[in-house]
Amino acid sequence: MTSSIDGFACSSSRAAASPAGRTPDFFIVGNPKSGTTALYEALRRHPQIYMPDLKEPWFFAEDMRPRFRVLRSPDPVESLEDYVALFEPAREGQRVGEASSTYLWSRTAAARIAQLRPDARIVAILREPASFLYSLHLELLQNHVESEKDLRRALALEQSRREGRRIPRRSARPQLLLYSDHVRYVEQLQRYRAVFPREQMLVLVYDDFRRDNEATVRSVFDFLGVDVSQDVEVTRENVTTMRMRSQKLDDLLNTISIGRGPVSRAAKAVLKTVTSMRMRDRAIRVTQSHLVSGRPEPPDEQVMAELRRRFKGEVTALSAYLGRDLTDLWGYDRG
Repeated sequence: MTSSIDGFACSSSRAAASPAGRTPDFFIVGNPKSGTTALYEALRRHPQIYMPDLKEPWFFAEDMRPRFRVLRSPDPVESLEDYVALFEPAREGQRVGEASSTYLWSRTAAARIAQLRPDARIVAILREPASFLYSLHLELLQNHVESEKDLRRALALEQSRREGRRIPRRSARPQLLLYSDHVRYVEQLQRYRAVFPREQMLVLVYDDFRRDNEATVRSVFDFLGVDVSQDVEVTRENVTTMRMRSQKLDDLLNTISIGRGPVSRAAKAVLKTVTSMRMRDRAIRVTQSHLVSGRPEPPDEQVMAELRRRFKGEVTALSAYLGRDLTDLWGYDRG
């Protein structure tokens, strides 16, 4: 039986009564490609912090619902009961948190988080827009959200995609293709400031995290009220190291490996007669790594300069909002 509690779906009367269980004391809300994974890994090593194995539950980002279920992906967390279950292993006295890098982008997440946990602490990480969009574009290509390999052309498609056109066939979450929306930092932060007091928000700058991982992590420990003397171990950040060489070959491999149509069935039937499952999987991985993907090319400096000019106003506004000169730090005071 399904009921609701303040707009959240629950699948039992017990969930509706409490809700039953722990909910996060803090949230890492984004941005992606800005050190959120490294911070998540560093925080979850602290004995006074519990974060679930599932990074990116995306539970509060209603506007990020996928177009279709991606095969071989984890089951989506759609009910409050399922969401609360993520935190059941937390020990008494531990701070509980989660990290979903789309919560900063989302127009619904801030209000929904505040509705459930108005006392929650919010951590955001911001990255220089041009390098962020370059890195994000590579990741979206790798994850099949994007199919346009040229960053300038991908940016030019934004309006068409906003209207529901030119969406790649395999793109489960085409909302991510609205590149300019990702770097509207002041607008994003204001959504949180509208529902959380300033003292419950910590805004980090990616450059500081890269320059001194340990000091940044300790500042988060302090913000969360846990032991700041705990040893800090920061994993390598989640860097996109591959680019898409051949979209057509990647589509073909996808058809063979997980497709359900007649071409896929025929290809699988042939392969099964001559190879084992392990050999087939290995062959597909080798083909992907050697023929489909490759090392990313360095960013086109002309495109990067165009992006810096385009988003200079955003960076100037963010500098004023945070009281820190990011135009100088990020090189937006030149040209």
